[in-house]
Amino acid sequence: MMFMPIKPKCWAWSAKRKSRCVWIATLTLTRKKRRGNMSCSRRNFLAGGGALIMTTGIAGTSMVTGRLAFAEEDKGQAIRYGMIHDETACIGCTACTDACREVNKVPEGVSRLEIIRSEPHGEYPNVDYRFTRKSCQHCENPPCVYVCPTGAAYKDEKTGIVDVHKEKCVGCGYCLAACPYQVRFFNPVDHSADKCNFCRDTNLAQGKLPACVESCPTKALIFGDLNDPQSDVNRVLAEKVYYRDKVHLGTKPKLFKIPHQKGEV
Repeated sequence: MMFMPIKPKCWAWSAKRKSRCVWIATLTLTRKKRRGNMSCSRRNFLAGGGALIMTTGIAGTSMVTGRLAFAEEDKGQAIRYGMIHDETACIGCTACTDACREVNKVPEGVSRLEIIRSEPHGEYPNVDYRFTRKSCQHCENPPCVYVCPTGAAYKDEKTGIVDVHKEKCVGCGYCLAACPYQVRFFNPVDHSADKCNFCRDTNLAQGKLPACVESCPTKALIFGDLNDPQSDVNRVLAEKVYYRDKVHLGTKPKLFKIPHQKGEV
């Protein structure tokens, strides 16, 4: 899909495409110099009413075997949280989505994560399904952060978690349009952008694992520090075949998936 840009009154923007990727690689926002009132109010900003030019293509994946994720570590970052979804272990019970909603007070009608069920595989009565997680990828190079004109979307330098400053969000929708994974949404209660943040303000702040990980009955979700070679996530990634979605975009997602290995994949 394509979003035609309309410049907000108090911002000027320019985009440069550095490759033939299907999304805008960089976006630079600069404040216009003008006389009089220099404030960027919510009303003036929303008067722009548009988003960046954005095209989305087919999902791309890349299979990797036995490679430690900390090989890609950021030397200046102490912790870099990531998650694994084991599609073989997942039974599609959605206990994770229920736990997420309860712990993070997610309103009805929206969700920070989804478990997507595939079409049936096989013939009755031997029918099988595949399940995959859809949520924020916590990218190393997050497009949502690059396009946000107010600094509301950001990547935490201490943990690598991509999050939202609710008080800075003006509801422009730039981040929703820029996300190639389409996992952001507008929170109908506080009218700001929302998404998975690994329970950063709830469970993680209390020294616990994210709610989805705690609630999974089959241990299909694994969470930990990708910069620690001894962490559970790196131990599993070193032993299993895994993939990440749309790696060709250069986003470097930190949500890893172990493909379903029962019968056909």
